[in-house]
Formats: sequence, C-alpha cells, structure tokens
Amino acid sequence: MKVLVTGANGFVGSSLCNELLQKGYDVTIATRSKSEGFHGFKKVRIDSINAQTNWEVALKKVDIVIHLAARVHVMLDEPLGSLAEYRETNKYGALNLAEQAVEAGVKRFIFLSTVKVNGEFTDGMSRFSPDDDCITRGSYALSKYEAEQALSAIAKITDMELVIIRPPLVYGPNVRANFASMMKWVNSGFPLPLGAVHNKRSLVALDNLVSFIIHCIDHPKAVNEVFLISDGEDVSTTELLKKVAKALDKRVFLLPIPVNWMKFVAKLVGKADIADRLFSSLRVDSSKTQELLDWKPVITMDEQLKKIADAYLNEKTV
Repeated sequence: MKVLVTGANGFVGSSLCNELLQKGYDVTIATRSKSEGFHGFKKVRIDSINAQTNWEVALKKVDIVIHLAARVHVMLDEPLGSLAEYRETNKYGALNLAEQAVEAGVKRFIFLSTVKVNGEFTDGMSRFSPDDDCITRGSYALSKYEAEQALSAIAKITDMELVIIRPPLVYGPNVRANFASMMKWVNSGFPLPLGAVHNKRSLVALDNLVSFIIHCIDHPKAVNEVFLISDGEDVSTTELLKKVAKALDKRVFLLPIPVNWMKFVAKLVGKADIADRLFSSLRVDSSKTQELLDWKPVITMDEQLKKIADAYLNEKTV
C-alpha cells in the first residue's frame, strides 16, 4: 500500500513516517526541502500548500493520503486575525489536495484536524464528543473546521473515503513550545505557583496518535467518520507537573497559590491566554475511537513522559 504524507518534517509527521516505514508501507513524503535524515522514502518537493499546488507527481499510484501539513496555531493570534492566511493553507490547500487525490484514484484521505474545532475549553460541561456543535474560536480553528466541511462535501459525491482526527495537545520526545518550557522549569527545581490547580485536560501521547493514524489507514469502520483521541487519562496542571518531575527524577516545589489570584495577575501583564490554558479544562470523549475501531492506547502517560524526559536530559548533555 502506497501512502503520501504531508507535513513529514513536523513533530507528528517525522514519527509517523518512520513507523510507517517499519511496518512495510511504501511511503512518499511531500516536503519543502531535501529533508536530510529521511532515508528509505520517496521525496517530492512541494514549495507551498495552497489552492494552486500541483500534486500530480506526489500522488502517482498513491492509495492513502495522510494530510498533516498546516499553518499552525499561534498562541497570541487575534481571534480572527490573519484568517485569509490560515484559510489559504488549511482550507484551500487541503481542498485542492483532496480534489487532485480523487482524480488520481486515492482510496482514503486522512485529515489531521484539531480539538479546537470543538472549542477551547470544557469548563461547565463534561467532555467534547465528535458529534458536538462546533464552537470555533480564532483563525486556526475556523480554517480547520472549514476544511473539514469542504472535505466532507467531496467525500459525499466521490468514492474517496475520508477520516477526520481531532487531537488535543500532542506530547512526545523532542516536543517544543509550552511543553518544552514546562520541562525546563521543572528540571530547574525553581518553585512554581501551580500547586492548587484542579482543572482536567485530555492529552494524547505522540506514540498513541501515530498508532491511531496508522490504524485508520485500512479499518473499514473508519470511513467518513470524525474521531477525538486521547490517552484516556485526564490530568490537572498540578498533576501533570508532578508526573513530569517524576519522569525527570526531580523534586518539584509547587506553591498552592489560588487560581483566581494568578488569573488576575496574568490579565494585568497581558498573559490571559496562557492562563486560560494553564487553569481551564479541556476534556474529550474518545470512547468512539476505542469502541468503533477496537483501538487502545499503546503507551501510558507516565511511559511517554519518561521517554520525553530521557530525550530532554540526553539533549542537555550532548
């Protein structure tokens, strides 16, 4: 089976491609550069992903497209700022790829979306589910939602099957951004004012997301479905910090500062968005993922955090 992966250079893409190769798939990667380190793959250069991108060479004899590439979310992006730029890649780029995939005879199109399509927080409710009304906030989430709608319209009038996956925060070895900052702070041993945070957030380990994407390649019940995925273990910010400390074999000093005080200070210094993510809940119901497709997580949160910690400490000693 021949698989085309976009976004192969990314955090999820690089891990996915290596796992696909190990499992014997014939993998083509679409990349902007020659991508050093990708041995054993056919590489097709794609300078940019938009409504004009020519995918003819990349799609030759391809059975499955796994579309990971996207203009990614920026933490402090205005709610509707740069919407046209997000749409250019995330909506029109995906739509153009899907239309050419239909013409090329692709059997299945797997689209990596985001839980942000459902909304930012689940405070005051239980969990997000795939069938909930979507309450998108911000340009990134809206462009992903519009892409889902456009792809679903194509799937309804063609023979190409569609699978949509909406992950929450993905974490794994060599993770960057806020998760990497958290590793740094915990490893430093510096006291943190996060000892009284009682939110609950769903996360998904990189190994689990990769496993599920591959599971969706040929599962007959995945056809034209939307899936939310998580590790099945929701944690508070306080609990997560303790787990990270354990993985790093460090003592963590968490001061029980009231959340309302920290939210007030964060708003004063213009960090309200960051505070929302630290203190609010975002829980997903992944029962459909496990029951309909008979899939289970391949790694626990503690095991994935240990892999992250080992990679982080090894990187610091090199």
